[in-house]
Amino acid sequence: MSLLDPAVLAKLGGLKLRVRAITEGVLTGLHRSPHHGQSVEFAEHREYSPGDELRHLDWKAWGKFDKYYVKRYEQETNLRAHLVVDASGSMGFRGREDRLTKLEYASALAASMTWLLVRQQDAAGLVVASDRVVRAIPPRAAASHVANVVEALEQAVPAGETRLGAALDWLVENSRRRATVAIFSDLLDADPDLLKRIAQLAKRKHEVTLFHVLDPAELEFPYDDPTLFTSMEDGRAVEATGRDVRRGYLEELGRWLAEVRRAAAEADVDYALCRTDAPLDEVLLPFLARRARHAA
Repeated sequence: MSLLDPAVLAKLGGLKLRVRAITEGVLTGLHRSPHHGQSVEFAEHREYSPGDELRHLDWKAWGKFDKYYVKRYEQETNLRAHLVVDASGSMGFRGREDRLTKLEYASALAASMTWLLVRQQDAAGLVVASDRVVRAIPPRAAASHVANVVEALEQAVPAGETRLGAALDWLVENSRRRATVAIFSDLLDADPDLLKRIAQLAKRKHEVTLFHVLDPAELEFPYDDPTLFTSMEDGRAVEATGRDVRRGYLEELGRWLAEVRRAAAEADVDYALCRTDAPLDEVLLPFLARRARHAA
């Protein structure tokens, strides 16, 4: 499958991703900044990556460390976004063969958002995680960076247990400045404090959005006959007659979804329930509209 759908990108083409919080960096139009004027003062070094402009290479650093480093300037540190994609085993589920897996759907959302961010000259980065951080790509705004992110998403394979704490720890360690964080996950994590840990990101002044990706079969439980339900993460299995357990399952699901929404609202975390049978633009357009209202 192609993660970047031209029809979806066409609908996003005239839109902008705006932020509610004041971002750090000098922004030339879309976002407000705590810095004044049009300073181009040096901000930091980072290792060179393919696609970076050669004119920003620090040759003195190369002579000293025998490695290529790029100078970043305040004018280039507009909006930084970290897109966290859950690639645990449960994300490989799809209720019907004609649907995307949860990982494929999450990856398509993340790829589209990367395209939108880079298009408006903001920096997008990627963290792919399961029970550990599988892949991490620092935020960059170069046009060639979109292909790097899409390639990493296409290579992601659902495996391992859901432990988003590893990705959250990585963000705390590697995103010291204010950033936009988008998490794409089914949240089937055994950590009882996961929602509290996500809330901690918001308390650190990051602007957090939680894209809760679930298959329609998980939301509707369309099973009637005796069925063997097998965990995609640890191999546990239970046999049950669908019609006998449906009511209890849906009641428990409703309580869990209500708790996730409540925790997100209390932490000022934007929340979107994403069904994998819904067109991508039906998720992204309302999200962008909410951001536009909050930034106004």
